Amino acid sequence: MFGIVVFPGSNCDHDCYYVVKHVLGRQATFIWHKDSRFDADIRAIILPGGFSYGDYLRAGALAQFSPIIKAVTEFAQRGGIVIGICNGFQILLECGLLPGAMLPNKDLRFICKYVHVCVDNVGTPFTNTYSPGQVLKIPIAHAMGNYFAEASVIERLTANNQIVFRYCDQDGAVSDNVNPNGALLNIAGITNETGNVLGMMPHPERCVQDILGSSDGRALFEAMASSMLQQYT
Repeated sequence: MFGIVVFPGSNCDHDCYYVVKHVLGRQATFIWHKDSRFDADIRAIILPGGFSYGDYLRAGALAQFSPIIKAVTEFAQRGGIVIGICNGFQILLECGLLPGAMLPNKDLRFICKYVHVCVDNVGTPFTNTYSPGQVLKIPIAHAMGNYFAEASVIERLTANNQIVFRYCDQDGAVSDNVNPNGALLNIAGITNETGNVLGMMPHPERCVQDILGSSDGRALFEAMASSMLQQYT
């Protein structure tokens, strides 16, 4: 079962529920941010996009103190599969499950559009359905997606193959010209060292059916569903 955490200000929680329940045909349940635990049947956690607590102070800063985050952290430390999408990624950075920080976009504007990202690491529970270097058409919608980390952190991310997605053009070429927010190394998504926690700024839940303009995000959720079954069998 997928657990989808809901914070005050979340606005992509029902999108994630729709994908899991109605597109993949898997079980899903909502988890309120004030809960201190969740059902033992939950095998994967989704921290959805939105504006948790109105993004006061900075994106994700207040959400890290929600009671549910302790349970999510313990779940991740036990090897549970956790994905943070957009605001969820920002929360994962704030609570320390992923390294680095988010800065305002380089042009200081909210960006909402389709972009292309390349899959740099297919050896994760989230990307094992993709091909190495595959280019995905996927939307972004954020004002703080400019990923930053100290040089030593970037070196570790690179050495450990933790950079999973990078902004690119439709042919897979990575350059400053196709970097929508100024993120270091065009980073659009990273994992923790063990690979069971993923943070990504693009919204895979918004591109799971062709009628939406792309279905490239569906394979990510299919990979999660398959990986969590393998993990507990």
